[in-house]
Formats: sequence, structure tokens, C-alpha cells
Amino acid sequence: MSATDKMKNAVEDVEGKAKEALGKATGDKSTENEGRGDQAKSDLKDAGENVKDAFKH
Repeated sequence: MSATDKMKNAVEDVEGKAKEALGKATGDKSTENEGRGDQAKSDLKDAGENVKDAFKH
């Protein structure tokens, strides 16, 4: 996994956590769920990159 991909995924995860927190604070379930979704996408991307890395070695 390239450093750029890791950084993008980390940023997406942090943004997702921020959205989730904002949604919880304001009582906006849609924003809260969107934040969780962003975090899940980030996790899936990380997992996919790790699989690709495993086949490279």
C-alpha cells in the first residue's frame, strides 16, 4: 500500500469520525450514519490494499 493511499484512508476515517460525532451532538441520525459509512469504506479500502500487498510479496 502506498503512503498516499494510507493517508487518504486515514483522512477519510477521521472525517467519518467527525461526521459521526457531529451527528450525535446535533441529534442528526443521517449525518451520524453517513460518518459510520465513511469509516466503513475506509476500513474496506485498507483491507483491499492489504490483500494486494500480500500478493505482491
